[in-house]
This record gives sequence, C-alpha cells and structure tokens, in this order.
Amino acid sequence: MLVDVQGHATYCYTGGKPFDAAKPTAVFIHGVLNDHSVWILQTRYLAHHGWNVLAVDLPGHCRSAGAPPATVEAGADFVLALLDALGVERAALVGHSFGSLIALEAAGRAPGRVSHLALVGTAFPMPVSPALLQASQDAPMKAIDMVNTFSHSMLAPPPSTLGPGTWLYGGSRALMRRVLRSNPRANVFHTGFKACDDYRGGEAAMERVACPVLFVLGEQDQMTLPRMADGLMQAARLWQVVRLQSGHALMAEAPDGVLFALRNFLGTPAPQQADAT
Repeated sequence: MLVDVQGHATYCYTGGKPFDAAKPTAVFIHGVLNDHSVWILQTRYLAHHGWNVLAVDLPGHCRSAGAPPATVEAGADFVLALLDALGVERAALVGHSFGSLIALEAAGRAPGRVSHLALVGTAFPMPVSPALLQASQDAPMKAIDMVNTFSHSMLAPPPSTLGPGTWLYGGSRALMRRVLRSNPRANVFHTGFKACDDYRGGEAAMERVACPVLFVLGEQDQMTLPRMADGLMQAARLWQVVRLQSGHALMAEAPDGVLFALRNFLGTPAPQQADAT
C-alpha cells in the first residue's frame, strides 16, 4: 500500500490484508539497510489475527520516496506523520535496531498516541565504531560484510524462516545491497548509522513513554549488546524483557521467538461488535 506522507509516497506492507483504520494498528519500523520484508512472519501473523499492520519502508528506502531520515528525531516525525496520514489516533510501535530508536523517540514525543512499544535488538546509546562508520561511507560493500559478520550468530535458519537451504548471512547481505542500490543519490547506509551514533535522547524519551514497553534482546548480539539496554529499562515505567538465543538479526535467527514475544505482549484484539439495529 502506498500512502502520501510528508509529501512523498510511502510504502507500507499490510500483511496481505487491506488497511482498516477501525482495527487496532501496529507499525513496524526496520533498521539500517533493511526494509519492510524483515518483518514478514510477524506482520502476516498479526494481520490474520485481528491486527492492522503497517510495515514501512522508511523514506528513501526501496519503495518509499523522500529523503532518508538523517536523525532519529526525523524518523520519529515521519512515523507520527504516517499515523496522521491514515487517520490512526493510537498505534503500537515495533522497531528493530535503528527502528527501535525511532519508535522510542516517537513514543516519547506523543505518549498518548502509542498503546504499546516493542524494542527489538535495541541499545542506548547506540554507538557505531569509527571504522565501521567510515566504511559505510567510503566502502559500503566492505561495511555490509562487516555488519553481517557481527549481526549473525548462526548461518543456517530455523524452519520457520525461509526453509532448508537458506543462508542467513548471504540473504541478509543481498537484502542490504539491494536497499543500498535502491537509492543511488543518498547513502542510506551511512545516513542511518550516523543517526544511530548521534542520538542522545533515548533515556529522556523513555521517561516520557506512558505505555507498556517490551524489550526483545539477542543473547549473542554483538551489534547492540544486551546490557546496553539496561539504562532504558531503568528509565521505563512498565516494562518486560524477552531474551532469545540469537544475534542482532533476531527476526531471521529467532523468528518464532520474536513472533511469540510480540503476540503475548500485544494480546489478541477484542472482536468487532456489530451495531444494534
């Protein structure tokens, strides 16, 4: 589905169901050099179990036009503008890595508009090593290889991903290359990494969050070490944590675990009641 957001066409994957603003809505926000496809399992399940899902391609990524968000704050403004464009008053926000910071900032800016906040593979601060930050600008293909080395704790996927013969490392690398090529005018790789590295508002945003918060962390995550979410937990009012045997690519390495964590956290929406006649 294409939506006009901030004057640009924005792509949202809806899990195979038409968008219905009357249903409870969950917005899924991907990380650096990813797109909506990393959420396929989780979004399709929720879309077929009472939820309205919007898995976005961030601006300047793949099917979405516009400039890629150069800051976490700009990403948060985009998410809130997306809700406005579709007439959604309140939604659950689910973000991975860079997307988790965007979701957090949006929930802190508009606490009354966020019903649930799920942070997957998150950390604050989220520093990027100077060598990797430089490589993302000067040698992005080399940096993609570096990121995939650190992002995965296994090479073969569990059955609930793409099935036997799938290579997690190679699949992720191909996706990142495709996302990078989708916008030759802007280096979305370096832009996203710099936004993560520059962000300073995480704990202040969390102190303003009014909804329940879920942390989904990978025990073997070398990109966002699990302990680096501790400060956010201490700043949160109501939170829970699920730790999975996974690296940073949690949706690929532990797809069922991520799905079950989100399903349990979000709950099952009450069935729609027909108006009495």
